[in-house]
Amino acid sequence: MLGIKFLKVRPTTYVMHFKNGRVVREGAGRSFLYFAPGAEIVQISLASIDVPFVFNGVTADFQDAAIQGELTYRVTDPKRLAAVLDFSVDNRGHYRSEDPTKLNDRLIHAAQTIARGYTQRKNLRDVLVGSAELVSEISAGLQQSAEVAMLGVEILGVSVLSIRSNPEMAKALQAAAREALMREADEAIYARRNAAVEQERAIRENELLTEIAVEQKKRQVRETQMAAEIAVEEQKAVLVDHRVQNERKEADARAHAIQATLAPLKEVDWRTLVAAAAGGADPKMMIALAFRDIADSAGKIGNLNISPELLSSLLGAREG
Repeated sequence: MLGIKFLKVRPTTYVMHFKNGRVVREGAGRSFLYFAPGAEIVQISLASIDVPFVFNGVTADFQDAAIQGELTYRVTDPKRLAAVLDFSVDNRGHYRSEDPTKLNDRLIHAAQTIARGYTQRKNLRDVLVGSAELVSEISAGLQQSAEVAMLGVEILGVSVLSIRSNPEMAKALQAAAREALMREADEAIYARRNAAVEQERAIRENELLTEIAVEQKKRQVRETQMAAEIAVEEQKAVLVDHRVQNERKEADARAHAIQATLAPLKEVDWRTLVAAAAGGADPKMMIALAFRDIADSAGKIGNLNISPELLSSLLGAREG
């Protein structure tokens, strides 16, 4: 009635009541009556606001990268913001201009400028896997930006949801990564096989060393046995030498005894010895000795006739 209106705003909204170009009321969550025809109301939200963004960047190797993310901010100096952008509202509480939406655009443009500087320094492969580094760079850049400070806002957070390349490059990078993984798999298989070969070689070497050690032990045992046998044979040889020497001495003693026994018989005629050995003068023995003497003197005898009757009578007389 009569142009008097009542205004009540939320605690997260900062309101400024202008009259004749001067601020007569301001504050967060205020409520008051005002004369609408001569008043200008400015409302600025102090709550945190999430602004999604999607923009393209060009990498150092001239490839396109689509960056999608979100930044969160809140207004910390509404007076400074109101001096830069028009946040005035009409009687129904609607903004009179599109400036409130430009705030989001300006923040997105500032973030895009920082992201473009990052992507232009990196290759596509590094950009696709460098989301954390990109977030850090955008956050630091916005917090240090003079444009953001001039708007009187504070950046609460930045998140990068995805970084994508065009489908052809994505397939190429996937193929390269797949080949690299396959090479690593091949190298792992080769390394595993090589390790198995090395282990087998080490096991075989240990077996050979064990066999060599066993053969050395066997050789030492054989050498010990041969040394023992040699010692036994040497002892046997010494024993045989002693036995031969003893037998030789015994033979010499027997020969000396026989020689001493036969020495007196050297001068005795063998016929006498034969007769003595026969136990007396045997006619047959005597006849045989006689015939032996005749045979020894055969060269001196001209003719010798012995009749069978004579021989028979000699033998018969002895037998009778």
